[in-house]
Amino acid sequence: MFGGNYVFTSESVTEGHPDKVCDQISDAVLDEVYKKDPPLKNNFRCRVACETYITVGLLIVGGEITTEAYIDVQDLARNVIKDIGYTHVKYGFNYQTCGILNAIGRQSPDISQGVGRKGKKIGAGDQGLMIGYACNETKELMPLPITLAQELTLRLAQVRKKNILKYIGPDGKSQATVRYEDGKPVSVEKIVISTQHTEDSVDKKTGNLAKWAKDEIIETVILPIVPKKLLKKFSFKKDCYINPTGRFVVGGPQSDTGMTGRKIIVDTYGGMAPHGGGAFSGKDPTKVDRSACYMARYIAKNIVAAGLADKCMIELAYAIGVAEPVSIMVDSLGTGVSDEKLEKAVRRVFDLTPRGIIEMLELHRPIYCQTAAYGHFGRKEFRWEKTDKAAALKAAIK
Repeated sequence: MFGGNYVFTSESVTEGHPDKVCDQISDAVLDEVYKKDPPLKNNFRCRVACETYITVGLLIVGGEITTEAYIDVQDLARNVIKDIGYTHVKYGFNYQTCGILNAIGRQSPDISQGVGRKGKKIGAGDQGLMIGYACNETKELMPLPITLAQELTLRLAQVRKKNILKYIGPDGKSQATVRYEDGKPVSVEKIVISTQHTEDSVDKKTGNLAKWAKDEIIETVILPIVPKKLLKKFSFKKDCYINPTGRFVVGGPQSDTGMTGRKIIVDTYGGMAPHGGGAFSGKDPTKVDRSACYMARYIAKNIVAAGLADKCMIELAYAIGVAEPVSIMVDSLGTGVSDEKLEKAVRRVFDLTPRGIIEMLELHRPIYCQTAAYGHFGRKEFRWEKTDKAAALKAAIK
């Protein structure tokens, strides 16, 4: 697929999608624990594995947390829901009136004894395989379809919060379909926007989203995001689907149950690369299914930034309680120097133990809630998106 002619689609969801509401609350709990019980001071004694479930009028926060800090889960969750935009009954969910249940327990001591170590060593918080990916399709070194999809949903949130489009609700989705020729993106084939909206944007005759509202979404959401050079053969009449069912007034938790960790492809590479299966949100970085995915992306991005490959996929695998990875794989997908040389260079440059990853990527900070919507990768505000190891990787190639 990576070297031929094909079309590829990726999707994204807004911060008001029920699954993303849950991701943000789970990560807000993690951030609060890290603010009040700093991991570097307590030698990573605190552990967080927080899960959230949301449905009509109800939120349940559960999981396993070990900390000496007091976390007001109810207040924290209500503030997240408020910031997202569920502030009125017209959106089907209200931060002030929803019920919130706290079902958090403590981490199993059997897991804890494998992760905690005397001195500076930390064992991996779980077993599993983690995938990182990078390519030179965009300035972020991300696949173009997921980049466009994420930017479209982020733009939906911007026009809503800035009151540019006053009828837009918090829940929404996007899809971007891109045509590739000889493995390179050349045009956008289809765009899908599904956005929650209020009754005042409905055509009274059809009961569906009015044409004038669709036209405004094209003008204010799609055109500012998708480059014109990719739309040369694009027809907004035939190739653009805005609320294809016609109507999306009932949205959010009123229409769809949400849970933490159900948007793992949205969170990563939009399906362009494999996924190890582990979700991110609500997990502290001793859980390598989060932190090692960040490290794998960091490695892949630096390899591409160094010009050692046009595309690169990294796999790291761990055993629970063991610090060193059980395997490291580097695959340049036939676009770079030999994979064997790249693997040796990676081993020379990067410390792939949990503590090494945490310290190199500065994962001991309360940064996680901002990762929980619009993708964990391709965003310059995160440490794992830097390309400061490119020169070291070049030098390590022998």
